[in-house]
Amino acid sequence: MRHLKSRFVPVAAFALCVFAAGCGEVNNTIDKAQACLEAPKIITDLGAQITKLTDDPQAMDKALDDAAAKLNGVADKAANTTLKEASDDLAKTLSGINVGSASEAVDAAQKVTAESAAYVEKVAKACS
Repeated sequence: MRHLKSRFVPVAAFALCVFAAGCGEVNNTIDKAQACLEAPKIITDLGAQITKLTDDPQAMDKALDDAAAKLNGVADKAANTTLKEASDDLAKTLSGINVGSASEAVDAAQKVTAESAAYVEKVAKACS
């Protein structure tokens, strides 16, 4: 009986390690898939808001900060380095845009559009 126990423990430990490694990979795949769905939605929502807020600089500034916070959340969950870096970079860019007047709002909208297009390309590559 002792031989059975001594052989069983290493086999059980090995099986547990394999199972744990497999679950980690599944979680990374789920996290990546979730991030790949969330990231474009955040950008789409921001684009829709920005076009409506060119006459309301304060609301635009808040929308930019909210989108940056959401992108930081995506970056934190992303199981893909490219996706994480792209989300972090765009979040920094959006956080750095300050909108204090209507003319700044127009400039901000143009910058967000350009930066968002580049971001969506990076996300598409990272998620394919």
